[in-house]
Amino acid sequence: MPEPSAPAPSGRTSGPSNSSSSADSASSADSASSADSASSADSANSVGSSGSFASTASRDRFEALVAEADAVSVDGWDFSWLDGRATEERPSWGYARAMAERLGRAHAALDLQTGGGEVLAAAPKLPPVTVATEAWPPNVARATALLHPLGAVVVADTDEPPLPFGDAAFDLVVSRHPVTTWWEEIARVLTPGGTYFSQQVGPASVFELVEYFLGPQPPEVRRGRHPDDAVAAATAAGLDVVDLRSETLRTEFRDIGAVVYFLRKVIWMVPGFTVEQYRPQLAALHRRIEAEGPFRARTARFLIEARKPR
Repeated sequence: MPEPSAPAPSGRTSGPSNSSSSADSASSADSASSADSASSADSANSVGSSGSFASTASRDRFEALVAEADAVSVDGWDFSWLDGRATEERPSWGYARAMAERLGRAHAALDLQTGGGEVLAAAPKLPPVTVATEAWPPNVARATALLHPLGAVVVADTDEPPLPFGDAAFDLVVSRHPVTTWWEEIARVLTPGGTYFSQQVGPASVFELVEYFLGPQPPEVRRGRHPDDAVAAATAAGLDVVDLRSETLRTEFRDIGAVVYFLRKVIWMVPGFTVEQYRPQLAALHRRIEAEGPFRARTARFLIEARKPR
């Protein structure tokens, strides 16, 4: 199911790894990326405003799906509610597995922006000292309940520098889909020879959906979160980048309820999203999904690993 795809107020996501791999999905994603962002906002305004449905049954399905997705809790960072309703390809490098391997070798580890702690808790072995930070209060509570029994401490932190830790406190710092990477602070809390390991959201991720609701975004917005900028910032902070990989992946939303849930949970995609404000666009998208199949978008991810010189 889809994961967060832009800056966020909290830690990152976990959930079952669903993926779409058919040739039809691949070719549809290509056409979606070029056509959707250019025309979807106009389409939503012209079609959605009419309020017409193919049938009473279609209208009833729309109302039921939207009501269900608008009522369900979006606390925490578990996306299992989307099982069977949305899919997302996962990067080939397997972040959770690779992170767990590094945790198994570490003595003191810090997980920045842990979300509900789901990814960290899945590691089979945690270091003797394991600390996680999180900014969003509902996630702080969930992460504490999940991680404390495993011996990890959760620190409520606003995700603004400075980090609430001393110099050279950790030999491993990890983060999945951070809001902002404070490279100088990461370099400060790492021991000499220590490692920062992170999977991050790349540029224009899931922008087919963003631009469906908000219209075309300017080039500087679409380029934001580029991996080249991460490398430059890490280097400027005195770290050596030892691995950098990028992939573009497919995401599918199979019903309008999945779209509503995703936008309620990943609140920075369409800021201020509410069902009532975007009901015409949602209705138009519901009709489109029923007529043409899943709404397809592209997800951008990159993996970066950097070390502090000894």
